[in-house]
Amino acid sequence: MAVERSSTSTRPSTRPVNGSCNNFAKHFRQPPRTNTLIFDRDTKFGTEVRQFLDSSGICAIRTSYRSPWQNGIAERWVRSFRSELLDHVIVFHEGHLKRLARDYLGYYHADGTHDGLDKDTPEGRPKTVRDSGERLSSLPRLGGLHHRYSWAKAA
Repeated sequence: MAVERSSTSTRPSTRPVNGSCNNFAKHFRQPPRTNTLIFDRDTKFGTEVRQFLDSSGICAIRTSYRSPWQNGIAERWVRSFRSELLDHVIVFHEGHLKRLARDYLGYYHADGTHDGLDKDTPEGRPKTVRDSGERLSSLPRLGGLHHRYSWAKAA
């Protein structure tokens, strides 16, 4: 599963959602091709949005009526984004927030381990074994808020 962010809006309506869907459609046409988008029953995901997704070859799946627990994956991601990043930084402006979100997505996919993936990352990373003479090396992520550890040759 990959998490993508295409655009943001302070007052989302059908028009910005169509723009976001267009960005998703462009992204989905490139390998690896994703062909499903799950969304809730908000009115901004109306007929126009569903028609656009259908014409783009993207299967639109709506959650059940009054069933917020069906958005579990998205809700967990938002909770992780907030607890692992936003609770620890002061956001100065929208551009700063977008940069933080982009950096967090990179961390989330390449470095953040997940219990559901048997402590692997969504992109997968090779398991390393310590050779003699190597020491543990810390690589800062998200400005040092998180770290990735690996074995490195001792100097």
